[in-house]
Amino acid sequence: MTQAAQKTETVSTAQQTNFSLIKSKMKATWEDGDYAAFATYMEPGAIEILENWNIAPGQRLLDVGCGSGQTAIPAAHRGIHVTAIDVASNLIAHARERARAENLIVRFDEGDAEDLPYSNASFDVAITLIGAMFAPRPDKVATEFARVIRPGGKLYMANWTPYGMPAMMFKCLAGYVPPAPGFIPPVLWGDEETVMQRLSGHFTDIQLSRKSYPQWHYRFTSQELVDFFRTHFGPVKRTFEAIDENARKTLHGELAQIYNESSEFTNGTLTITGGEYLEVIATRR
Repeated sequence: MTQAAQKTETVSTAQQTNFSLIKSKMKATWEDGDYAAFATYMEPGAIEILENWNIAPGQRLLDVGCGSGQTAIPAAHRGIHVTAIDVASNLIAHARERARAENLIVRFDEGDAEDLPYSNASFDVAITLIGAMFAPRPDKVATEFARVIRPGGKLYMANWTPYGMPAMMFKCLAGYVPPAPGFIPPVLWGDEETVMQRLSGHFTDIQLSRKSYPQWHYRFTSQELVDFFRTHFGPVKRTFEAIDENARKTLHGELAQIYNESSEFTNGTLTITGGEYLEVIATRR
């Protein structure tokens, strides 16, 4: 891990007292907008990633940071015994309703990736697809994954890297509304050296691969995509609401440029090609 990464991993005692505030703001942010609608455009890619993980039917699976169920529900359709958890209460409510509508038995819990409400070694597999990476204390997330996965069980993660479109977007937003002191960048979960440092104490056979998020399409221009994110995606929505009108115009242009430079536009469809993520596959010791 680089010196800069090591520094961001170290949080003073004074800064630790801010974590409850960081987490409450994070919860409110993910509950804002309409992430369930936002996630429909990413679900085809989520299903492809899940299928490539090839998790066997009958496995006890925990989905951490499950959002509105875009991986948990497809996993249940595959005959996997799914428990899923997310910090956003409205997304859990949406996921429960969807599972009922699709006649699926899935346990959806509201809760915290840093303090999972499950017994030791409860699961054969844990997954997180662009979810647990946002919890503010990654050391606790790694410890909790290790605690709830049985020895020999598997951990699968898909985390944005520091180099793709989502990282550029979050960096842009932070230029307008800086993160709280002590905030550890979520995209460090997409840095290979950092991931090895976080997981190697409890996991073995750690496999890391950079990939591009698949099937990420919109019937929008890059300018229209900014408006979609502004309406539906909590982090973007809240940033626009926190700044004045002149700053909003500038931010709108900057985001449109990021989306445009990270995509291809063909026959009225904008395809995000710069959604780089780090796939993590590890075995619990």
